[in-house]
Amino acid sequence: MEKQLKQFFKFLETNKKASNNTIQSYKRDLVQFQQYISEINKKYNKVTTQEIKEYIEYLTEQGKKPSTISRTIASIRAFYQYEIKIGKISKDPTENIQSPKIEKRIPCILTSEEVELLLDQPKDVDLKGTRDKAMLEFAYATGMRVTEIISLNIEDVNLEQKIVICKNNGKQRAIPLGGMSLSALKEYIEEARTVLVKSEKENALFVNLNGKRLTRQGFWKIIKYYQEQANITKDITPHTLRHSFATHLLQNGADLKSIQMMLGHSDISSTQVYMQFQNNEEINDIYIKSHPRA
Repeated sequence: MEKQLKQFFKFLETNKKASNNTIQSYKRDLVQFQQYISEINKKYNKVTTQEIKEYIEYLTEQGKKPSTISRTIASIRAFYQYEIKIGKISKDPTENIQSPKIEKRIPCILTSEEVELLLDQPKDVDLKGTRDKAMLEFAYATGMRVTEIISLNIEDVNLEQKIVICKNNGKQRAIPLGGMSLSALKEYIEEARTVLVKSEKENALFVNLNGKRLTRQGFWKIIKYYQEQANITKDITPHTLRHSFATHLLQNGADLKSIQMMLGHSDISSTQVYMQFQNNEEINDIYIKSHPRA
């Protein structure tokens, strides 16, 4: 099965243009599945639907969340459908397998006051503080995903035009930069980044204290540090700032289509989740301002 998995991952990378995060997710799921069927002394092309069901039961007993199990099923199904496509097998053992129901989780949203408290934590007194302030302001100002932020290069930001160009899976979108984010970013680029970066070849926008591109883990640790400094009890992640960005825009009158474009959602239904954070008074105000017969 190892050879088949390598071919499948190459197919995802070359033909499907899947992101590295997506491929790594498939790898985790399928390597675990490979270990399981090896332990029950079964070849991958002889696995039955019943054995897939038993694997799901095994994952449940291991305490895996429904969302994790659902993703695992999707990974296994994608692999077997690929094997059918290239003629290695004739039947997909996951064909009649249904994913467990996943309860929709309400995104963690910070209030405007909590955002202000969090963004006030980095002190602009050293290189780290200057970078961290710019980064937190930038994350809240743009609503970009953490992977998108750490993938940015210095040339993706246009300080004069006050925009950042976000590139993701062959697509790109322009996101405006607000005054506070722009000011913090300009100071970081001119006064901190120039000192932190040791090599002219390093083109990452946000770098660590060694002058290398910041990682997801590095970004996460920075968020957690300032959450503790601000004494905010909510579990804040980089994605929390993205959720808060979208919700606060909507609450202040921005239309869903514009928010969808800034977030980079391909389907507006993904953006509509933020509608639940509007209260009746806000909806009434929007109705009165917008409806011709109100």
